[in-house]
Amino acid sequence: MLNQLTNKEKKHLSEVKSLPCSVCDAPPPSDAHHIKQGLQYTCVALCKDCHQGSILGWHGQKRAWKIRKMEEIDALNVTLSRLIDRRVQRFPEASS
Repeated sequence: MLNQLTNKEKKHLSEVKSLPCSVCDAPPPSDAHHIKQGLQYTCVALCKDCHQGSILGWHGQKRAWKIRKMEEIDALNVTLSRLIDRRVQRFPEASS
């Protein structure tokens, strides 16, 4: 099957979903919003409102995004930064 996720991809998506929203900082769990379908490592942690909300969300009027002057790439940067910070905290010797 073409859409089967690898164990690494499943772990990554699980970690993304455990982060706060990358737009409004709402607490986890978050949705994993795919910037491009099928590319698992371009997922952004988003709360339900910032993801699919009809007024605030990416798939709606994007008002939360516009207020914060954010695009998907900005939210991806926040998500990746948080993932890296978490890994550095878990494995501080690896960051030296």
